[in-house]
Amino acid sequence: MNRISANGQEFCYLSAGTGPKVLLLHGFPDIASTWSHQMDALASAGYCAIAPYLRGYHPNPIQDGAFYDKATLVQDLSCLIEALGGGEPLLFVGQDWGAIIGYALCAARPDLVKKAVLMAVPHPAIVARHLLDPKHVQRSFHWWFFQQADFPEQALLAEDMAFIDFLWRDWCAPGYEDREHIGAVKACLREPGVLPATLAYYRAMFNPQRADPALASLRADMARTITVPTLALCGAQDLRAELMVAQDAYFSGGYAYREVPNAGHFLHREQPAAVNRLLLDWFATAP
Repeated sequence: MNRISANGQEFCYLSAGTGPKVLLLHGFPDIASTWSHQMDALASAGYCAIAPYLRGYHPNPIQDGAFYDKATLVQDLSCLIEALGGGEPLLFVGQDWGAIIGYALCAARPDLVKKAVLMAVPHPAIVARHLLDPKHVQRSFHWWFFQQADFPEQALLAEDMAFIDFLWRDWCAPGYEDREHIGAVKACLREPGVLPATLAYYRAMFNPQRADPALASLRADMARTITVPTLALCGAQDLRAELMVAQDAYFSGGYAYREVPNAGHFLHREQPAAVNRLLLDWFATAP
């Protein structure tokens, strides 16, 4: 386990290999080791794969009174990239919240990212357009459920965290199992303070009072057209795939979209060989 200071706090991260840096950012409910298959493949191909734990996730220290709005998460990542590489741009991969942060990072700080791969979540403008579509409200029911106080934490902890099992089972292609990894995810979420911190991401989505007012300028930059060459990926069996097929209008620096067959939301674990091939091909192609 490696540690580094960025944006006023300590981040723990996993790493493998040497060469050009690739930063891999996890989502929820997940942890940095979700990228184990990709880190091995990237290291074997001559890259340095770096997978940090997001703010609020064990073993990172959890700060009292911290912000968890998207601009704060982008600021975290910007400072982390600067700390890891002296401000040199690197390659970026994000899934779920990692992709949500990635869209905003690429828009606001294109100087920090050479090329990006964003998985399983549409561009925020597409999300906003379909926010009240009944089937997507159902698909993202947890966004609304997590707005309640205290009860979501109780529900997540009940019956050996069966809620986490349900999300993975519901979001993955039928028949996929990942017991050992999901067990590690549960162990992280059980650590003191982690659940309130991770759910604070969702609570900040719809509550401006939970956003750091000092980051208003960064927040405005996050809405810009993305100039970073970007590959968007989605599992073909993820409902969100239908929202990602036509989002090229939000990119001006090169954009491609691919669907991964026989995969749902956690496509990088469900179909690692296919995802690894797409990553390596994208990174090897000239911008």
